[in-house]
Amino acid sequence: MHIVVCIKQVPDSAQIRVHPVTNTIMRQGVPTIINPYDLYSLEEALRLRDQLGGKVTVLTMGPPMADQALRKALSIGADAAVLLSDRFFAGSDTLATSFALASAIAKLGESEPVDMVFCGKQTIDGDTAQVGPGIAKRLELNQLTYVEKIRAVDLQSRKITAERRAEGGVQVLTTALPCMVTMLEHTNTVRRGTMADMLRAGRTEITTWNAAAAGITEIGLCGLKGSPTVVKKVFAPQPRKEKAKQIEAGENGDLATATLAALFAADARLEETLFRQTGA
Repeated sequence: MHIVVCIKQVPDSAQIRVHPVTNTIMRQGVPTIINPYDLYSLEEALRLRDQLGGKVTVLTMGPPMADQALRKALSIGADAAVLLSDRFFAGSDTLATSFALASAIAKLGESEPVDMVFCGKQTIDGDTAQVGPGIAKRLELNQLTYVEKIRAVDLQSRKITAERRAEGGVQVLTTALPCMVTMLEHTNTVRRGTMADMLRAGRTEITTWNAAAAGITEIGLCGLKGSPTVVKKVFAPQPRKEKAKQIEAGENGDLATATLAALFAADARLEETLFRQTGA
């Protein structure tokens, strides 16, 4: 079984700042990490490999420094890594990104057929959740999105059964391989890499593909040329002017009553609205 896991190197969101004049994200000096949601997908792929055998290949698109994320994935236990890096990929939105990644996955499948593709549910820098479904559409893969548990994978019947979180409950779905799976957060515990894997990650020569090596002939579908999305403005949330109020329990020590009294005092209509809705 060959599993491809798409990961992304992203700025650490806890340290991102927005320039006060240009309203652009200031990336200088901000450390990069593997998108946290992608780590859950990587761990799930490794678990399936451990159970059923096979190979896990991690794939990312980015500048040469993105090989750091791939080495991290190798140190956790991935078997192989491929970096898509080309000036033609610069400025890609989700549409152009899914095109480039899908082309690379198809190229990988020429030598080793791909049974499953994993992505995190979304990235912390874009939050669109579009790349995984975009890859699935381009490669005509069945989609299992927002998966919280994989119940079973049967390689003989080429079927996978998974639990998918949906509005109002959980869906249990069975579909055929090959397929695309996007994992939710906190669905597993990401393992610590062994010393052998860490040493292997440091020695491994990362396979790097440009657009031609990835089998991409339509350069116009990559980078800015292939990206219809336009970001007009990025801005930091305005700090709230009102200060937090401390509420202390009354003489009877009932904090809940004191909190309600404070809320009703701040909004005279709130008490009337609540009584009207409850029929009290």
